[in-house]
Amino acid sequence: MATPILPTLPTTVTGAIILIVGLIIIWIAVSIPVYFAGKIIKGWKASFGDAMVATLGGALVYIIVFYVVSFALGSIIGAAATAIGFVLALVAWLAVYRGAFNTGWLGALGIVILAWIVFSVIDFILIMLFGVAFPRFIPF
Repeated sequence: MATPILPTLPTTVTGAIILIVGLIIIWIAVSIPVYFAGKIIKGWKASFGDAMVATLGGALVYIIVFYVVSFALGSIIGAAATAIGFVLALVAWLAVYRGAFNTGWLGALGIVILAWIVFSVIDFILIMLFGVAFPRFIPF
């Protein structure tokens, strides 16, 4: 059995500072498409602070719900626990967006979909202009 490749944490203060600054930069960059999507769905009522709360809170809630459900149910129902964890984590993620932007479920879904479209456009532009892209990840 092959061992999974896990990211390593920095072992120096400089490395830790670089990691923290990098995570904050990525958090801000990912919040920008969510902000624009929130402005489209909610109009003037959406703020950049709402977007930052939604991106950080949504990611944390998603990870916690997915792993808790998968772990708690995994020994009872097996591989189906991962699918259940996935679905519940998505619902929890949408609930965070719903709360952060004070909107309904369809509004939260609209913000998520529009944010991914804006994110993809920004990523494409960055690749074309500078040859750099956002890190590849799948939120669900």
